[in-house]
Amino acid sequence: MKKIYLLSAVAAGLIALSSNANAYDSTGCGLGSMAWRGQSGIIPQVAAVTTNGIFGTQTFGITTGTSGCDPNGRVSGGTGRMLLSFLENNMEQFAFDASVGHGETLVTVAGILNADVNELSAKIHNNFGTLFASNDVDAVELTLSILSMNA
Repeated sequence: MKKIYLLSAVAAGLIALSSNANAYDSTGCGLGSMAWRGQSGIIPQVAAVTTNGIFGTQTFGITTGTSGCDPNGRVSGGTGRMLLSFLENNMEQFAFDASVGHGETLVTVAGILNADVNELSAKIHNNFGTLFASNDVDAVELTLSILSMNA
């Protein structure tokens, strides 16, 4: 019984402390993510994940398509973030593949963007000079260019 009181007190404290947070993006779907939607910071994210974990609402939501979950959804960290992360770690190989118009990194980027590989590869290859206008192109700049090209 003491555990229930302690958990209730912690939850009430977290709710009181987390008046402005957006836990939905980083914690996925589920009751916890819906309860702390529109708030940001560590406390609401932990509260959302804890709520989802304790009550199993994320699993239930994914299975039934409720609580902001999509049973046909894709596991992702957001297209832009995924692309940026990939390019940060694969810039040299991506530049090479883009210059020749084919390669594993182009296949991966097409997968991240849910785009046709051949079409995207051709766009990237044809715009290579624009995408890599200088030797010091960074991953953020490249990500934004590719996202705008694919829009």
